[in-house]
Amino acid sequence: MQSRRKLRFRLIISFALFGFGLSALFAVASLYVRAKVENQLINASLQSDVDQAVENTHSSPEQPSRSQLIDAWMWSDRTIYKAPLAWQNLAPGVYDMHDVDKDGRTRHYKLAVARKYGLIGFISYDISREDLGKRQLVTSLVASVILFSLLSLAIGLWLSRKVLKPVSELALRLRDFRKAGRAELLAPHFADDEVGELAQALDEYASRLTAMVERDREFNSDVSHELRTPLAVISSTTELLQGSPDLTDKLRERLKRIERASRQATELIEALLLLSRAERRGPTRGETTEVAKVASDVIESQRPQIRDKPIEVELTQGDPVTVNAPASVLSVALTNLIGNAIKYTLEGRVTVQVEKGRIDVIDTGPGIKPEDAERLFQRGVRGEGAGGSGAGLGLAIVRRLCELYGWDVSIRPRTDANGAIASIVFERGS
Repeated sequence: MQSRRKLRFRLIISFALFGFGLSALFAVASLYVRAKVENQLINASLQSDVDQAVENTHSSPEQPSRSQLIDAWMWSDRTIYKAPLAWQNLAPGVYDMHDVDKDGRTRHYKLAVARKYGLIGFISYDISREDLGKRQLVTSLVASVILFSLLSLAIGLWLSRKVLKPVSELALRLRDFRKAGRAELLAPHFADDEVGELAQALDEYASRLTAMVERDREFNSDVSHELRTPLAVISSTTELLQGSPDLTDKLRERLKRIERASRQATELIEALLLLSRAERRGPTRGETTEVAKVASDVIESQRPQIRDKPIEVELTQGDPVTVNAPASVLSVALTNLIGNAIKYTLEGRVTVQVEKGRIDVIDTGPGIKPEDAERLFQRGVRGEGAGGSGAGLGLAIVRRLCELYGWDVSIRPRTDANGAIASIVFERGS
């Protein structure tokens, strides 16, 4: 994973590296040019001097073999053996030479050789002083590179603070808006530059977001009013009708189904509205709900699904379990899990187990594939079997509700028999 660095840090490092690279490049170029020009000048001068010495000796043979020039020697082809052994077979030209003097120190010098008229001329030039000057130049250039690198670092520190100051101010204003709970225009506080354009874009985004949130709030309010009212009328009407003495058992059973459906619709609407509000503001806590009681009510409301199928539905409870959440939220979650278990089980048993910190719904249906267990909680994904009816939204809603309250919901295949196990863990580690 790539490490994330602050923009200011990256600017400072960029300036420091740029200054170091530029000054180092200049230093290397200076050394290269100096060495090349110096070498060419010395070589040309030495070659010219040795050629001139040979010409002078040829034109004036009465002159001694040692020329008037310092460190210049002249031999003939017959006396070349008097020259140092390393010089004797050298062709005309200029050479870099190294030898050891009588004190045991290595000496670096240039040697110019000329062969003409049966004469052999040598001129040596001690370049140790030039080597010392080169070392001094290298030291000066290294010091200059360090100085310019530090200067570039200082400029980077100053410039990064100055350049990023508007960005930091923009971030500070955004944090203040979050604390205040309301947004104000940002663009008037910044110049007409790139940061000003960013502030203007943020203002436009905040305006659209505020309008969307307002529409969402109005929609939730309208849904709460428009749907709850007819459902309340249905519920009260069915309750009144059930009190009629001339009702047959068949009609009374149908009225009970209408009443249960109305109650489920009311709970679903409450849960969805709660989910919509809570995802913006956080979950509302304070209401305590008994899990076993809600599970029992859900089982009773789902019994019409059984019809003539040979299915037994039972509720077992170990330790009492309560959750800090509205009953409508838990009811919606359990209605989906228990309803799916009954729908996909053609025969056998559906067992709802309430244990410490969790509830499990165990069925004897066709089961699920392990690789499909997590996919079933995605929107639009429907289970196989039993016709695959539904829009594939139930388990997705259950996952959102559970995530909102910090619960873990999962479905896995049974290992001891055919079927699946749907679980909600209310307490982590249970």
